This record gives sequence, C-alpha cells and structure tokens, in this order.
Amino acid sequence: MGKSNLIEILKLVISLAFCQFAGFIGSLFTTPSIPTWYAALRKPLFNPPNSVFGPVWTTLFLLMGISAYLIWRKGFHDKNVKIALLIFIVQLLLNVFWSFLFFGLHSLSYAFFEIIFLWLAILVTVLSFMNISKPAGILLLPYLLWVSFASVLNFSLWKLNP
Repeated sequence: MGKSNLIEILKLVISLAFCQFAGFIGSLFTTPSIPTWYAALRKPLFNPPNSVFGPVWTTLFLLMGISAYLIWRKGFHDKNVKIALLIFIVQLLLNVFWSFLFFGLHSLSYAFFEIIFLWLAILVTVLSFMNISKPAGILLLPYLLWVSFASVLNFSLWKLNP
C-alpha cells in the first residue's frame, strides 16, 4: 500500500472519528436525561421510540464523516474546501450545543431557537459541499431531513411542556 493510500485512509479515519466524537460529546448531555427528565415530558403522537434515536444519530454521524472526508480529500489548496470544512465544523458544534441546551439545560425554547440555526448551518454545508462534491452533499441530505423532523419535534415538545 502506497503512502498516498495510507494518507487517504488516515483522512477517512480522522473524519469518521471526529464526527463520532461530536456525537459522543452530545450523548454526555443526552444519555442521563433520557430515563429521567425526557421520560417525564408530554410527547406528541409522532414522537419516535427512544430506541430509534441512537441508531439514527450514529448513522447520521457516520454519513457526516464520509461526507467530510470526500471534501477533505479535494485538498486544502482549494479555498472553497477550507470554507466548506469550516462551515461543516460550525454546524457540528451547533449540533453538540443543541444537545447541551435541550438535554443538559432542559430548555426546550432555547433548543428550538438554536435548532433553527443548526438547520440553516446544515443547509449551507450541504450547498457548499455540493459545489465541491455532489456525493458529499447528497450524503448530508438525510441529516438535513432528520433535523427538519427534530425541529418539528422540538417545537411540539416545547408547546406541550410550557
């Protein structure tokens, strides 16, 4: 295996690990609140079972990692790659911050307003990735759709639990 192949594998591993680490950080706020605070909330009829969230988020963070790798492999010599990856990091930070607001602080209202910024950041990420690599942008569409659903769920939870 050549040096360039090893570098590509390393980039992929770093991209995947970075995204899964963000998910892990978010889970530090989420996991303790699921059986206690979250269990006590009134929920809308369309609220998925708790068992759905872990596999969905793990898959989404996996897709994010692959997507980021596809952009990173285009090289940092391209200004658009640097900007796209910076936007990607911002949306990832907003993702973790939402977990902190919602599950850590138990603030349904602040979390709802923050998830709007997260959704916009994901949209900008998708668009910037699409300009560099269509597959990278497409891999983020399930994430955008899930956060769209999560936004509606967050809003409904806020209204049901004033």
